[in-house]
Amino acid sequence: MNNNLQTILEAAHYAAEKHANQRRKGAAAEPYVNHLIDVARMVSSAISEPDPNLIIAALLHDSVEDAGVTPAELTERFGPDVAGLVMEVTDDKSLPKAERKRLQVQTAPLKSPRAQVIKLADKISNVRSILQSPPADWDYERRKQYFAWAKEVVAALSSPNPQLLAEFDRISRDFPRDA
Repeated sequence: MNNNLQTILEAAHYAAEKHANQRRKGAAAEPYVNHLIDVARMVSSAISEPDPNLIIAALLHDSVEDAGVTPAELTERFGPDVAGLVMEVTDDKSLPKAERKRLQVQTAPLKSPRAQVIKLADKISNVRSILQSPPADWDYERRKQYFAWAKEVVAALSSPNPQLLAEFDRISRDFPRDA
């Protein structure tokens, strides 16, 4: 068990290094690593059995997409299971944004149950962030569109974690209905 904790902390440190110069888009501009830790915390709280690789993948879920880490680097450093989970939740940034969003909905039910846990925790963290500290240039309509799309992604999951799904539904009810 001690080795698992060591590896989780190694992944947190690695994520912090790789995302060191990134900030959240919200008005508060929190360090991006806060999002990664939030997702990993939710994942660890929602699973019934210890799964260190799932927690590690949650910490690293944006490393390929946003920090230039390669799948080979993840495999070498954290193993093929972690790399595979990260790649399951990674968008192809070479595609236009609208296509990436469409594909998230389309591929959601095809993801493994473990990857769906990360995807759902990520959506919860993003929606919370938009509620608490929306980007300054996001008007009500843009926030509303993001919420609607996030709901589509979550609804498409074939085996969402019940605890995380309940939290997503609760947060969705907090979204203001009128501007």
